[in-house]
Amino acid sequence: MTKSDLRIRYTEKRQTLSQDEVLSLSEKIFENFLVQFKPVPSQKIHCFLPITEKKEINTRIFIQYFFDHQIRVYVPKISHGKLISVEITRETAYIKSFWNILEPESNIDSEEKDFDFVITPLLYCDDKGNRVGYGKGFYDEFFGNISSKALKIGVSIFPPAEKIDDVFEGDIPLDYLVTPTEVLSFRG
Repeated sequence: MTKSDLRIRYTEKRQTLSQDEVLSLSEKIFENFLVQFKPVPSQKIHCFLPITEKKEINTRIFIQYFFDHQIRVYVPKISHGKLISVEITRETAYIKSFWNILEPESNIDSEEKDFDFVITPLLYCDDKGNRVGYGKGFYDEFFGNISSKALKIGVSIFPPAEKIDDVFEGDIPLDYLVTPTEVLSFRG
């Protein structure tokens, strides 16, 4: 299927879920993430803030854990048409963006490139690590500008079930996908 068809299909599938179901599935995804990746103090993790209305994985669970375990947390923010990485703390002030996404008030790009993990939003991921996002290309550009050692980890309620037919040369695949039932590796 094409990315646009998959985008429609998986947006509709997510919208059928209740917020309680999303929270329960998010907790299972978080547990699988912890078991597989075992984050430790002082690591640097880039993690998206969820868009509740779009029933995205509730990464606030992840972020709270990271704060509690002295793990440095960075979140994406779109500034001048580009995804930047802003470091956050428990005291960070937030605002709603043009796209109704909660973002840090600060526009200061950390310019960090050496993340241990990049927890990545998506609508769908195939069995090769190719992802379907919202179609803006921000993460492919971001992935191209960070350390190749950073593990790109997608989180999804749904397992891979269909092939993406229109993968482009500039698309950068994920290294792993974490679902409520498993962790898939795409690293050879």
